[in-house]
Amino acid sequence: MKLLAFVALGGATLSAADWTSVAPREEIKPRFSSTSDGRLVIEHDAREGLQGCWRREFAVSGGKHYEFRVLRKVARVKQPRRSAFPTIQWLDAQGKRVLDDRPLVERFLKSATPWAPFEYPSERSADSQGWTEFAAVYQAPGAARKAVVELHLLWAPGGRVEWRDVSFREVPPPPGRKVRLAAIHFRPKGGDRTLYAPLIEKAAAMRADLVVLGETLTYYNSGRTPAEVAEPIPGPSTEYFGGLAKKHNLYIVAGLYERSGRLVHNVAVLIGPDGNLVGKYRKVTLPDGEWNAGVTPGSDYPVFETRFGKLGMMICYDGFFPEVARQLTLRGAEIIAWPVWGCNPELARARATENHVYLVSSTYEDISREWMLTAIWDHTGQTIGLAKEWGDIAFAEVDLDARTRWRSLGDFKAKIPRHAP
Repeated sequence: MKLLAFVALGGATLSAADWTSVAPREEIKPRFSSTSDGRLVIEHDAREGLQGCWRREFAVSGGKHYEFRVLRKVARVKQPRRSAFPTIQWLDAQGKRVLDDRPLVERFLKSATPWAPFEYPSERSADSQGWTEFAAVYQAPGAARKAVVELHLLWAPGGRVEWRDVSFREVPPPPGRKVRLAAIHFRPKGGDRTLYAPLIEKAAAMRADLVVLGETLTYYNSGRTPAEVAEPIPGPSTEYFGGLAKKHNLYIVAGLYERSGRLVHNVAVLIGPDGNLVGKYRKVTLPDGEWNAGVTPGSDYPVFETRFGKLGMMICYDGFFPEVARQLTLRGAEIIAWPVWGCNPELARARATENHVYLVSSTYEDISREWMLTAIWDHTGQTIGLAKEWGDIAFAEVDLDARTRWRSLGDFKAKIPRHAP
């Protein structure tokens, strides 16, 4: 089936865009249609296993950068992240796959350059009308002459998807989103939060954008119980660190115990450069020593917009379980700040590499114990910033727009929402 739809190309709105309906096999092909205003529709009946997409080719030049955008609205789709998404594939002039000559993770290169895999554009939040934007900028592989855009609906019995406002255009190379990450390696005496002030100043002198402090820092070495040190959020500690964040024009993540009525939570708070509380995360997984001390777990995985990107937080014992970091990743986290009393550093490496996030940890463990590190891990699980002595700062500058590409998988982080169970 071919139809006329509207597509924005190179900044102009064109009609007579030639989209083709495609399915892997006729027996699992869904119903395709269009609306009077040019929306592309795919509908599934009650049978399982249906899948199909709208497909269109765009001409490209190898090495150039292209911005893709589209809006999607779903109805009765149980798992939109797995069932309704766009893809892009790079082909040569003859319609064959091309080799991916873009930067890969060199330590994984053991043989010839791999084929360019599918691209999975990033999903943004939905608007009040239920339209979700997908958008990304890609560099075309050197031999690419065509970009094949596909708008999918698969495995959604009774579901429906509408696609509109497709845009595919050449753009200048993106400038990147550089961010300087820092974590303080320190044991506060008697839970005195003021002892962090000179260390935060030290991180600010390194032009840090984000500084991560330790877990339950007013409790550590205080001799008091969690309930005794717990305070409202916002409260005295967030006000104190807010003053430092505003003074140094940076974000601070600090671990505290929160008092909320009769409940006590282990929390990580995010303080913005304006000195105000951006948000908090309540620790979901509680080990022995917390749950039996009357601490209550959290139940949500918030991700916060900052001036440099999307930030999630987890706390100590959370790192022993893959679910917490994965939920933050599925919600868009690019960086996970991790106040952590102690943990297996191999699990830190795993959480970073399985989610392709930057992980920033601040611990009370001495490096000689080989149990946890105050460090920064990159998308491949490598330690790119490490503090070795008390009072040191783990520091690294990263580019949040830089894609980490693996052999045969390409940009694995983009695949996580589509392929994760």
